[in-house]
Amino acid sequence: MSSFAPASSSSDDGPSCASFDAEDATFFAGIDKIPFRPSGGPNDTMAFRHYDPKQIVMGRTMEEWLRFSVCFWHTFRGTGADPFGFPTLIRPWDDGSDTMANAKRRLRAAFEFFVKLGVKYWTFHDRDIAPEGNTLAETNRNLDEITDLALELQKKTGVKCLWATSNLFASPKYMNGAASNPDSHVVAFAATQVKKCMDIAVKLGAENFVFWGGREGYHTILNTDVLTELTNMANFFKMAAAYKKKLGFTGNLLIEPKPKEPAKHQYDYDAMTVIGFLKHFGLDKEYKLNIEPNHTTLAGHGYEHDIIMASAFGMLGSVDSNTGSPDLGWDTDQFPMDTKNATLVLKAILEQGGLKPGGLNFDCKVRRESTDLRDMFISHIGAMDTFSRGLKNAAAILEDGVIPGQVKERYSSFQTGIGEKINKGQTSFEELEEYVTKNGAPSNPSGRQEHYESMMNHYV
Repeated sequence: MSSFAPASSSSDDGPSCASFDAEDATFFAGIDKIPFRPSGGPNDTMAFRHYDPKQIVMGRTMEEWLRFSVCFWHTFRGTGADPFGFPTLIRPWDDGSDTMANAKRRLRAAFEFFVKLGVKYWTFHDRDIAPEGNTLAETNRNLDEITDLALELQKKTGVKCLWATSNLFASPKYMNGAASNPDSHVVAFAATQVKKCMDIAVKLGAENFVFWGGREGYHTILNTDVLTELTNMANFFKMAAAYKKKLGFTGNLLIEPKPKEPAKHQYDYDAMTVIGFLKHFGLDKEYKLNIEPNHTTLAGHGYEHDIIMASAFGMLGSVDSNTGSPDLGWDTDQFPMDTKNATLVLKAILEQGGLKPGGLNFDCKVRRESTDLRDMFISHIGAMDTFSRGLKNAAAILEDGVIPGQVKERYSSFQTGIGEKINKGQTSFEELEEYVTKNGAPSNPSGRQEHYESMMNHYV
C-alpha cells in the first residue's frame, strides 16, 4: 500500500499527455505482447522462460493454478518517492494532476500493460482509480464514471477484476483508524466508503473484496480502549458481510494481516491473530485471509508461515505475492524472485486444491532507481517465472511423494492405538498415565531437519 505523490512531466520525458488522449493511443510503443521463450538466455528478460499459461501441471493449466494479477496502486500510481527523495518514476501518460482526464489515461495505460504482459486479472483501491471530490457525492460520481471506463476496458480485453478494496488509511480523516476509530462519525464515513466500493466491485465482477487495516491499531496504549476498538471493528465487518449478502455478491471477503506500519501495532498482526479474532467474534464463516508474505516477515515469521497457517485452517483466500528485504524493518514490496520461497507457497496452494477465486496478486513496486518503462514488464515477468518454477517444483514434490511420505511416517504413531485416541480427543490424562506406566519412557527419534532441507534442494 502506498501514498501517491504527484509526478511531473516535461518535453524530455517522451510524448506529451495530450498525445495519449485518443482511445486507441499506444502507451507502451515498441513493446509487443510478452512471448514464451524457454530457450532464452540470461539477458532475455523481456520473455517468459518458465511461465507457459497452457502447460498442464497436476491436471490444470499454469494459468488456472497461478491466477496472476497486477495491482494498480504500485504499478500505475507509484512514483518512486520515499521519505528521503522526490518522485523518480515519471510516466509519459501521467501529467501529475488529480483530474478525471489523467485518471482515464492511467487506466487505459494499465489495460494495455495487462494485455501485453498476458495477465487476466487486476486489483485496485477505490482512491487509486478515481480522484476524491470536494463532497462524497462528487467522489462517488467520479468512481461511477471511471468504473464505466474500467468495465468497457474489461469487456474489450477480457481482463477481470480479482479484487477491489477501499483505501481507509491515506486520508487525514483516518489518522486514528477507520473501523476502529474512536470517533463514531469517522466509522460511519468509512462504512459509507466501503459500501460504495462494494457496489463498484460488483459492477466490475470482482471475485473478492479485501480489507487491509493499516490504521486499525494504536501508537500508544495510554489513549486506547482496545476492547471497544476491536468490538467496533468486528461489528463493522459484520455489517460488510450483511451488505455482501444484500448485494448478492458471491466472492470472498478477505482480511489482510500486517503487524505494523503505518500503525505501531496493528490489530490484524498475523494470520493466527486474524483467525482468532474472526473466531472470537463469530466471523470465521464470513471471511478468509489475503496473505502478503512481506507482512509475514515483518511479523517475525518465515516467508511461507502465514500462508501455511491460513491454509491449514481452511482460511487461505488469496496471496499478495511480494517479498521484502529481511535485513530491513519495513514493508519494501519487492518483486518475489526466490524460487525456494515460491515452491513452499505453491506446495500449500496445490495441497489445498488451488486459490480460486483468489489468486497471486503482485502487490509490488519497481525500485525507485528502475525508471524505464521496460522495468515494469521485466519485474513482473521475473516474478511470474519464479512462481511458475515454484509450481513445477511443488508438483514434483507432491507427485514423487518422498517428502510427504516421510512427513506422514513421522506422525504415524497418531494413526492407531493411543495416538489415534489423542488425535481424536478420545482419551484422558488418567488413560495416558496408565499407558506410560505400562510402556515406560518414550524414545527420542531424530527430527532429521538437515535431511529434509537437503531433499528440498533436490527439487529447487
